[in-house]
Amino acid sequence: MSAALTDPPEIALYVHWPFCRARCPYCDFNVHVRRTVDHDAWRRALLAELDHFAARTPGRRLTSIFFGGGTPSLMAPATIAAVIERASTRWQGAPDIEIGLEANPNDRAAFRPLAEAGINRLSLGVQSFDDRVLRFLGRDHDANEAREALDQAFAVFSTVSFDLIYAWPEQSEESWRAELAEALTRARDQLSLYQLTIEPGTVFDALRRRGALRPASGDAAGPLYEIAQDMTAASGLPGYEISNHARPGRECRHNLVYWRYGDYAGIGPGAHGRLTEGEIKRATRQLRSPERWLAATQAEGHGTAESENLGAAARAQEMLIMGLRLAEGIARADIRRETKSELGEVVNMDAVAELIEAGLLALDAERIGATAAGRQRLDAVLERLLA
Repeated sequence: MSAALTDPPEIALYVHWPFCRARCPYCDFNVHVRRTVDHDAWRRALLAELDHFAARTPGRRLTSIFFGGGTPSLMAPATIAAVIERASTRWQGAPDIEIGLEANPNDRAAFRPLAEAGINRLSLGVQSFDDRVLRFLGRDHDANEAREALDQAFAVFSTVSFDLIYAWPEQSEESWRAELAEALTRARDQLSLYQLTIEPGTVFDALRRRGALRPASGDAAGPLYEIAQDMTAASGLPGYEISNHARPGRECRHNLVYWRYGDYAGIGPGAHGRLTEGEIKRATRQLRSPERWLAATQAEGHGTAESENLGAAARAQEMLIMGLRLAEGIARADIRRETKSELGEVVNMDAVAELIEAGLLALDAERIGATAAGRQRLDAVLERLLA
């Protein structure tokens, strides 16, 4: 019997910490600013919800844990350590498990305690090496602090990723090349490059509606994206996903779970999950309000707001939305496994032919994937594909 048939099914764990230092002008979620938090109560609640989902998914192999938010570096290291320890007793831990956490450059004093708690991958929110841009983005660190934080992070963690944001108003190709050049001298294995997006209900959205902020147009953002693809590939960190770059074999394993449509349990306020239970795949969502989530978890052991059974059509749509972000695309065998259907039964094949002819999609006997040009225009590709 092959190893593929005997290995236990895999699962990842996402832990959402909702609290932030301050509200970011371009984020619609981190509005939960608290001066004090009862860390003991939150630790007990997170562990209870972890136990709830572990009981639903016995016999799994845990491949990654990720602490996101919010500002998860504000979690007590004892809470992080307790979650890691409890997860290792509820599921079989992979020997090379990836345990990641998001942090900001001004969290430098917490780096070593976080590593001692069990974090082995740090995702650092650098966002820019230009002080003027950092002020525009509402960040509370400057460029020198970002550089110092990277140096300290590389000294403490086995894997460090950091991000930059591009396509801010009036950004020039020359300034983007210069910033990327610096980033590539500092990046070792992973780098994330996110185009600035403005979500409804944010400070930036209000400024845009008043005409006080004009984000970069698609015509301006496109060349910046292409510059990034060329420069990262030339430096040995090709784009394996629309916004993420890594040396081959060093991709973020936790994020690959999402994009490859794997199973993950989401705990904490607002956390989402995808869980396969027998022939059923469920989408879970936890209560978004920290207060309501905490009260529900204390009373019932979990704060689930929704647990939806996803049918074949919904699974296929989610697989395409997530998987076409990857340079590797989606294996047709995976579509058959998830949907019990062939590709032609879940997508518009006339649209597939048109997108192939336009150079935006690639298809062979094994896989379907967006080309480099298609990934740059993925929203339009998906709209046509799923029509």
